[in-house]
Amino acid sequence: MNYELTMKPRILILYTGGTIGMIEDAATKSLRPFDFNHLIDNVPKIKMLDYFIEHIQFDPPIDSSDMKPSNWADIASQIEKHYNEFDGFVVLHGTDTMAYTASALSFMLRNLDKPVIITGSQLPIGEVRTDGEENLITALQIAAAVDPVDNGPMIREVAILFENYLWRGNRATKKSADNFNAFKSYNYPPLAQIGLGINYNHDVLRRPDFHRPLEVFTAMDTSVMFIDLFPGISDSSLRHQLATPGIKAIVLRTYGAGNAPTTQWFYDAIRAAVDRGKIIVNVTQCVAGGVHTKRYYSGNRLLEAGAISGADITSEAAITKLMHLLARSCDTDTVAREMTIPICGEMSSQSAVRHP
Repeated sequence: MNYELTMKPRILILYTGGTIGMIEDAATKSLRPFDFNHLIDNVPKIKMLDYFIEHIQFDPPIDSSDMKPSNWADIASQIEKHYNEFDGFVVLHGTDTMAYTASALSFMLRNLDKPVIITGSQLPIGEVRTDGEENLITALQIAAAVDPVDNGPMIREVAILFENYLWRGNRATKKSADNFNAFKSYNYPPLAQIGLGINYNHDVLRRPDFHRPLEVFTAMDTSVMFIDLFPGISDSSLRHQLATPGIKAIVLRTYGAGNAPTTQWFYDAIRAAVDRGKIIVNVTQCVAGGVHTKRYYSGNRLLEAGAISGADITSEAAITKLMHLLARSCDTDTVAREMTIPICGEMSSQSAVRHP
């Protein structure tokens, strides 16, 4: 890359794939990825920003349904490689697994002090009614924004930009397969609202009280799984899932405020799995609110069985945080303890989780 000297904002776009960079195949009428240069051709307004912009294109582009931890590592490694050369980073990504990628990157990029803005679109950028053009332009503007208080970046974390809102990446989840406002953070306010202008919510922006060099941890341990509770789940089915070979940790998606069946067999199954060294994190199936283990008898029984409260963490953040912590430590007690402590704003402290 030719990094010319300039006072212009310097932004690196990482094009991983997704609908924003797709075009209709004339023969099959299905969407397929196209070359990144075609994307720029369809957004001539980028030149009006007067930024110094470079791009890296994943080859081949990745459908977000195929996104893997190794791809997260590639994104994090590119950010690490070019961290000192750019003021901000924009990651173009498919919507289906965007919240997982945003959460994973937030854990991989420790001490992040620059914006990593992830965006995409619901319609290909070449279509007349596309949301992709506006999302890309706004993401670039946010990546270049400066805080007038200290002249540092306005955003200093991984965030998801979609339509009218900028969300903390590890707090967001995909809420709609159809609407342009496809993402929402139910337990944390928007970092910014986008209308005629970009209005930042300064009180909730991440401002760590330290300045340390960026540390990148790309290893992720995928010995994890989800188990969803449902009325009628059986003893044999639950024990079979808990005994899945090679699994070290489980995100147990429970009802309401972290509730589960109160029957003795359920308690015994969870207790037995914990005694075998499994880490079980209790996360609510609800999109808003969090786990309150002592509010109801059933939630308290889970706590007594050894399950860990996930407080108000999202499912996406819970599973990727487990991958991250397991890769960094093989000590079960250490991982279990660190799952209850916020690392980069992904959850409220246990005492701060409010009742719905």
